[in-house]
Amino acid sequence: MSFQIERGLFVYDFIDQHAVLGVPIDADPQTIRKRYLKIARRLHPDSCISESEADKQRASEFLSKLVNPAWEKLSQERERIDYDLTLKMIATKRANPAELTLGNLGKELMTASNPDHFYRTSLKTLAEKQFEHLDQSLDITGQLSELNMVFLMRKDGQTNGRTSAQRSIYTGSNLPDSSQSPVRPDLPRSASVQPRESVTDQYCRRAEGYAAKNNFAQAVLELRDALRMDPTNSRCHALLGSVYLKQNQVTMARIHFNKALETDPHNAIALEGKQQLEAQAAGKTTSSTPPATKPGTKAPAPKSGAKPSKPNDQTGGGLFGLFGGKKK
Repeated sequence: MSFQIERGLFVYDFIDQHAVLGVPIDADPQTIRKRYLKIARRLHPDSCISESEADKQRASEFLSKLVNPAWEKLSQERERIDYDLTLKMIATKRANPAELTLGNLGKELMTASNPDHFYRTSLKTLAEKQFEHLDQSLDITGQLSELNMVFLMRKDGQTNGRTSAQRSIYTGSNLPDSSQSPVRPDLPRSASVQPRESVTDQYCRRAEGYAAKNNFAQAVLELRDALRMDPTNSRCHALLGSVYLKQNQVTMARIHFNKALETDPHNAIALEGKQQLEAQAAGKTTSSTPPATKPGTKAPAPKSGAKPSKPNDQTGGGLFGLFGGKKK
Protein backbone atom coordinates (compact mmCIF):
# COMPACT_ATOMS: atom_id res chain seq x y z
CA MET A 1 0.00 0.00 0.00
CA SER A 2 1.53 3.32 -1.08
CA PHE A 3 -0.59 5.51 1.20
CA GLN A 4 0.52 6.05 4.79
CA ILE A 5 -2.24 6.14 7.41
CA GLU A 6 -0.98 6.01 10.98
CA ARG A 7 -4.17 6.11 13.01
CA GLY A 8 -6.68 3.59 14.25
CA LEU A 9 -6.34 0.02 13.05
CA PHE A 10 -3.84 1.02 10.36
CA VAL A 11 -1.06 1.24 12.97
CA TYR A 12 -1.27 -2.56 13.37
CA ASP A 13 -0.34 -3.18 9.71
CA PHE A 14 -4.00 -3.77 8.96
CA ILE A 15 -5.98 -2.08 6.17
CA ASP A 16 -9.31 -0.98 7.62
CA GLN A 17 -11.55 -1.49 4.57
CA HIS A 18 -14.62 -0.16 6.38
CA ALA A 19 -12.79 3.09 7.09
CA VAL A 20 -11.69 3.35 3.45
CA LEU A 21 -15.33 3.16 2.32
CA GLY A 22 -16.64 5.17 5.26
CA VAL A 23 -19.19 2.59 6.38
CA PRO A 24 -19.90 1.15 9.86
CA ILE A 25 -18.17 -2.11 10.74
CA ASP A 26 -21.53 -3.89 10.79
CA ALA A 27 -22.76 -2.45 7.49
CA ASP A 28 -24.79 -4.84 5.33
CA PRO A 29 -23.75 -5.65 1.72
CA GLN A 30 -26.35 -3.30 0.23
CA THR A 31 -25.07 -0.35 2.29
CA ILE A 32 -21.48 -1.16 1.32
CA ARG A 33 -22.37 -1.33 -2.38
CA LYS A 34 -24.31 1.94 -2.29
CA ARG A 35 -21.43 3.73 -0.59
CA TYR A 36 -18.85 2.29 -3.01
CA LEU A 37 -20.79 3.47 -6.05
CA LYS A 38 -21.06 6.96 -4.59
CA ILE A 39 -17.30 7.17 -3.98
CA ALA A 40 -16.49 5.66 -7.37
CA ARG A 41 -18.56 8.32 -9.15
CA ARG A 42 -16.75 10.98 -7.15
CA LEU A 43 -13.25 9.68 -7.95
CA HIS A 44 -13.58 8.18 -11.44
CA PRO A 45 -11.67 10.17 -14.11
CA ASP A 46 -14.78 10.50 -16.29
CA SER A 47 -16.91 12.01 -13.52
CA CYS A 48 -14.34 13.63 -11.22
CA ILE A 49 -15.24 17.29 -10.60
CA SER A 50 -11.70 18.32 -9.65
CA GLU A 51 -10.28 20.93 -11.99
CA SER A 52 -6.55 20.42 -11.55
CA GLU A 53 -4.75 17.53 -13.17
CA ALA A 54 -2.96 16.80 -9.88
CA ASP A 55 -6.29 16.29 -8.08
CA LYS A 56 -7.61 14.11 -10.89
CA GLN A 57 -4.50 11.97 -10.71
CA ARG A 58 -4.80 11.68 -6.94
CA ALA A 59 -8.50 10.78 -7.24
CA SER A 60 -7.64 8.05 -9.73
CA GLU A 61 -5.02 6.62 -7.37
CA PHE A 62 -7.43 6.66 -4.43
CA LEU A 63 -9.97 4.76 -6.52
CA SER A 64 -7.60 2.12 -7.88
CA LYS A 65 -5.38 1.58 -4.83
CA LEU A 66 -7.74 2.14 -1.90
CA VAL A 67 -11.42 2.10 -2.79
CA ASN A 68 -11.56 -0.70 -5.37
CA PRO A 69 -9.56 -3.17 -3.20
CA ALA A 70 -11.82 -2.35 -0.25
CA TRP A 71 -14.89 -3.08 -2.35
CA GLU A 72 -13.43 -6.34 -3.61
CA LYS A 73 -12.70 -7.45 -0.06
CA LEU A 74 -16.08 -6.54 1.44
CA SER A 75 -18.26 -7.57 -1.50
CA GLN A 76 -17.24 -11.26 -1.32
CA GLU A 77 -18.89 -13.08 1.55
CA ARG A 78 -16.06 -15.48 2.36
CA GLU A 79 -13.46 -12.72 2.17
CA ARG A 80 -15.61 -10.44 4.33
CA ILE A 81 -16.14 -13.07 7.03
CA ASP A 82 -12.41 -13.77 7.38
CA TYR A 83 -11.64 -10.05 7.28
CA ASP A 84 -14.23 -9.28 10.00
CA LEU A 85 -12.75 -11.94 12.28
CA THR A 86 -9.26 -10.48 11.90
CA LEU A 87 -10.60 -6.95 12.40
CA LYS A 88 -12.26 -7.85 15.70
CA MET A 89 -9.25 -9.82 16.91
CA ILE A 90 -6.91 -6.85 16.38
CA ALA A 91 -9.27 -4.36 17.99
CA THR A 92 -10.07 -6.50 21.03
CA LYS A 93 -6.81 -8.41 21.58
CA ARG A 94 -3.89 -6.34 20.28
CA ALA A 95 -5.09 -2.79 20.92
CA ASN A 96 -4.36 -1.70 24.50
CA PRO A 97 -6.58 1.18 25.71
CA ALA A 98 -3.88 2.37 28.10
CA GLU A 99 -1.36 2.79 25.26
CA LEU A 100 -3.58 4.46 22.67
CA THR A 101 -3.10 8.02 21.48
CA LEU A 102 -6.58 9.10 20.42
CA GLY A 103 -7.98 12.14 18.70
CA ASN A 104 -10.90 14.13 20.08
CA LEU A 105 -13.60 11.90 18.58
CA GLY A 106 -11.87 8.75 19.77
CA LYS A 107 -11.59 10.10 23.31
CA GLU A 108 -15.23 11.12 23.35
CA LEU A 109 -16.34 7.75 22.05
CA MET A 110 -14.25 6.01 24.73
CA THR A 111 -16.36 7.62 27.47
CA ALA A 112 -19.67 8.22 25.66
CA SER A 113 -22.73 7.10 27.61
CA ASN A 114 -24.36 5.95 24.36
CA PRO A 115 -21.42 4.70 22.29
CA ASP A 116 -23.56 3.25 19.50
CA HIS A 117 -25.30 6.57 18.75
CA PHE A 118 -22.10 8.60 19.06
CA TYR A 119 -20.20 6.19 16.80
CA ARG A 120 -22.75 6.17 13.99
CA THR A 121 -23.38 9.92 14.10
CA SER A 122 -19.68 10.79 14.08
CA LEU A 123 -18.90 8.26 11.35
CA LYS A 124 -21.66 9.58 9.09
CA THR A 125 -20.43 13.16 9.51
CA LEU A 126 -16.84 12.24 8.64
CA ALA A 127 -17.86 10.02 5.71
CA GLU A 128 -19.79 12.85 4.07
CA LYS A 129 -16.62 14.93 3.71
CA GLN A 130 -14.12 12.06 3.31
CA PHE A 131 -13.42 12.67 -0.38
CA GLU A 132 -14.54 16.30 -0.74
CA HIS A 133 -11.01 17.60 -0.32
CA LEU A 134 -8.54 14.95 -1.40
CA ASP A 135 -5.67 16.39 0.61
CA GLN A 136 -7.68 15.56 3.76
CA SER A 137 -8.96 12.14 2.67
CA LEU A 138 -6.23 10.06 4.32
CA ASP A 139 -6.52 11.93 7.62
CA ILE A 140 -10.30 11.47 7.66
CA THR A 141 -9.90 7.78 6.79
CA GLY A 142 -7.58 7.46 9.80
CA GLN A 143 -10.18 9.12 12.03
CA LEU A 144 -12.82 6.72 10.75
CA SER A 145 -10.57 3.77 11.55
CA GLU A 146 -9.99 5.16 15.04
CA LEU A 147 -13.75 5.29 15.59
CA ASN A 148 -14.06 1.69 14.35
CA MET A 149 -11.35 0.51 16.73
CA VAL A 150 -12.72 2.29 19.81
CA PHE A 151 -16.26 1.18 19.05
CA LEU A 152 -15.17 -2.46 18.86
CA MET A 153 -13.31 -2.06 22.14
CA ARG A 154 -16.41 -0.59 23.78
CA LYS A 155 -18.53 -3.46 22.48
CA ASP A 156 -15.98 -5.90 23.90
CA GLY A 157 -16.16 -4.16 27.28
CA GLN A 158 -12.75 -2.45 27.20
CA THR A 159 -12.68 1.06 28.64
CA ASN A 160 -9.37 1.96 30.23
CA GLY A 161 -8.86 -1.61 31.37
CA ARG A 162 -12.31 -1.95 32.95
CA THR A 163 -15.56 -3.32 31.61
CA SER A 164 -18.30 -0.87 30.72
CA ALA A 165 -20.58 -2.63 33.21
CA GLN A 166 -18.19 -1.66 36.01
CA ARG A 167 -17.88 1.96 34.91
CA SER A 168 -20.36 4.64 35.97
CA ILE A 169 -20.20 8.24 34.78
CA TYR A 170 -21.95 10.66 37.13
CA THR A 171 -23.14 14.11 36.14
CA GLY A 172 -25.25 16.67 37.99
CA SER A 173 -28.44 15.00 36.81
CA ASN A 174 -27.69 11.45 37.89
CA LEU A 175 -25.90 11.70 41.24
CA PRO A 176 -26.79 8.73 43.45
CA ASP A 177 -29.36 9.26 46.19
CA SER A 178 -27.73 9.04 49.63
CA SER A 179 -30.90 7.47 51.00
CA GLN A 180 -30.45 4.49 48.76
CA SER A 181 -28.51 1.45 49.92
CA PRO A 182 -24.97 1.46 48.52
CA VAL A 183 -24.98 -2.32 48.39
CA ARG A 184 -25.84 -3.71 44.98
CA PRO A 185 -27.75 -7.01 44.93
CA ASP A 186 -25.82 -9.89 43.47
CA LEU A 187 -26.81 -10.85 39.96
CA PRO A 188 -28.20 -14.36 39.53
CA ARG A 189 -25.78 -16.85 38.10
CA SER A 190 -27.82 -17.15 34.92
CA ALA A 191 -27.28 -13.44 34.23
CA SER A 192 -23.51 -13.57 34.58
CA VAL A 193 -21.58 -12.59 31.49
CA GLN A 194 -20.15 -15.54 29.61
CA PRO A 195 -16.56 -15.29 28.36
CA ARG A 196 -16.29 -14.25 24.71
CA GLU A 197 -15.20 -16.86 22.22
CA SER A 198 -11.86 -15.93 20.68
CA VAL A 199 -11.29 -15.88 16.94
CA THR A 200 -9.03 -18.94 17.20
CA ASP A 201 -11.72 -20.82 19.13
CA GLN A 202 -14.22 -20.01 16.38
CA TYR A 203 -11.92 -21.58 13.80
CA CYS A 204 -11.50 -24.66 16.03
CA ARG A 205 -15.25 -24.96 16.56
CA ARG A 206 -15.91 -24.86 12.84
CA ALA A 207 -13.13 -27.39 12.23
CA GLU A 208 -14.66 -29.78 14.76
CA GLY A 209 -18.00 -29.48 12.95
CA TYR A 210 -16.42 -30.28 9.60
CA ALA A 211 -14.49 -33.22 11.06
CA ALA A 212 -17.68 -34.63 12.58
CA LYS A 213 -19.14 -34.68 9.06
CA ASN A 214 -15.96 -36.31 7.69
CA ASN A 215 -15.18 -33.15 5.72
CA PHE A 216 -11.53 -33.40 6.68
CA ALA A 217 -10.21 -31.14 3.90
CA GLN A 218 -12.26 -28.17 5.11
CA ALA A 219 -11.36 -28.92 8.74
CA VAL A 220 -7.66 -28.77 7.84
CA LEU A 221 -8.16 -25.41 6.09
CA GLU A 222 -9.91 -23.92 9.13
CA LEU A 223 -7.18 -25.09 11.50
CA ARG A 224 -4.39 -23.87 9.24
CA ASP A 225 -6.03 -20.43 9.11
CA ALA A 226 -6.22 -20.44 12.91
CA LEU A 227 -2.54 -21.34 13.22
CA ARG A 228 -1.58 -18.44 10.95
CA MET A 229 -2.96 -16.12 13.61
CA ASP A 230 -1.81 -18.15 16.63
CA PRO A 231 1.06 -20.48 15.58
CA THR A 232 1.58 -21.97 19.07
CA ASN A 233 -2.05 -22.67 19.93
CA SER A 234 -2.08 -26.09 21.58
CA ARG A 235 -5.73 -26.81 20.85
CA CYS A 236 -5.33 -26.08 17.14
CA HIS A 237 -2.31 -28.36 16.82
CA ALA A 238 -4.04 -31.15 18.75
CA LEU A 239 -7.18 -30.96 16.60
CA LEU A 240 -5.12 -30.85 13.42
CA GLY A 241 -3.23 -33.94 14.60
CA SER A 242 -6.54 -35.72 15.20
CA VAL A 243 -7.81 -34.85 11.72
CA TYR A 244 -4.61 -36.16 10.16
CA LEU A 245 -4.85 -39.32 12.25
CA LYS A 246 -8.37 -39.97 10.99
CA GLN A 247 -6.96 -39.77 7.47
CA ASN A 248 -4.13 -42.21 8.40
CA GLN A 249 -1.51 -39.49 7.84
CA VAL A 250 0.54 -40.73 10.76
CA THR A 251 3.62 -38.54 10.28
CA MET A 252 1.65 -35.27 10.11
CA ALA A 253 -0.48 -36.36 13.06
CA ARG A 254 2.63 -37.05 15.19
CA ILE A 255 4.16 -33.65 14.27
CA HIS A 256 1.10 -31.69 15.40
CA PHE A 257 0.54 -33.77 18.54
CA ASN A 258 4.15 -33.03 19.53
CA LYS A 259 3.71 -29.30 18.85
CA ALA A 260 0.55 -29.28 20.96
CA LEU A 261 2.36 -30.92 23.87
CA GLU A 262 5.27 -28.48 23.62
CA THR A 263 2.87 -25.66 24.55
CA ASP A 264 0.58 -27.67 26.83
CA PRO A 265 2.07 -30.97 28.11
CA HIS A 266 -1.33 -31.90 29.55
CA ASN A 267 -3.39 -31.43 26.39
CA ALA A 268 -5.85 -34.34 26.56
CA ILE A 269 -6.47 -34.52 22.81
CA ALA A 270 -2.76 -34.70 21.99
CA LEU A 271 -2.03 -37.24 24.74
CA GLU A 272 -4.82 -39.50 23.55
CA GLY A 273 -3.68 -39.13 19.96
CA LYS A 274 -0.12 -40.14 20.82
CA GLN A 275 -1.42 -43.18 22.68
CA GLN A 276 -3.33 -44.22 19.57
CA LEU A 277 -0.20 -43.80 17.45
CA GLU A 278 1.83 -45.90 19.88
CA ALA A 279 -0.88 -48.57 19.96
CA GLN A 280 -0.94 -48.72 16.18
CA ALA A 281 2.84 -49.03 16.03
CA ALA A 282 2.83 -51.77 18.68
CA GLY A 283 0.06 -53.62 16.82
CA LYS A 284 2.04 -53.66 13.59
CA THR A 285 5.12 -54.97 15.38
CA THR A 286 3.15 -57.72 17.11
CA SER A 287 1.36 -58.84 13.96
CA SER A 288 4.66 -59.19 12.06
CA THR A 289 6.30 -61.41 14.77
CA PRO A 290 5.06 -65.04 15.12
CA PRO A 291 4.08 -66.04 18.66
CA ALA A 292 6.80 -67.95 20.50
CA THR A 293 6.16 -71.40 22.06
CA LYS A 294 6.20 -71.29 25.84
CA PRO A 295 8.96 -73.33 27.53
CA GLY A 296 7.87 -76.89 28.39
CA THR A 297 4.96 -76.80 25.96
CA LYS A 298 4.82 -79.43 23.22
CA ALA A 299 4.08 -78.45 19.68
CA PRO A 300 0.56 -79.39 18.55
CA ALA A 301 0.33 -82.88 17.08
CA PRO A 302 -0.21 -83.12 13.33
CA LYS A 303 -3.69 -83.79 12.12
CA SER A 304 -4.70 -87.35 11.23
CA GLY A 305 -3.51 -88.29 7.77
CA ALA A 306 -0.97 -85.49 7.55
CA LYS A 307 2.56 -86.40 6.62
CA PRO A 308 5.21 -85.50 9.20
CA SER A 309 7.55 -82.77 8.07
CA LYS A 310 11.22 -83.41 7.76
CA PRO A 311 13.48 -81.39 10.03
CA ASN A 312 14.84 -79.27 7.18
CA ASP A 313 11.64 -79.15 5.14
CA GLN A 314 10.50 -75.53 4.57
CA THR A 315 7.71 -76.16 2.11
CA GLY A 316 5.03 -75.09 4.58
CA GLY A 317 6.20 -71.51 5.20
CA GLY A 318 8.90 -68.93 4.78
CA LEU A 319 10.15 -67.62 1.48
CA PHE A 320 10.06 -71.06 -0.32
CA GLY A 321 6.63 -71.89 0.98
CA LEU A 322 5.36 -68.59 -0.46
CA PHE A 323 6.26 -69.65 -3.97
CA GLY A 324 5.21 -73.35 -3.81
CA GLY A 325 8.17 -75.05 -2.07
CA LYS A 326 11.84 -75.79 -2.67
CA LYS A 327 12.67 -77.75 -5.77
CA LYS A 328 14.63 -80.97 -5.34
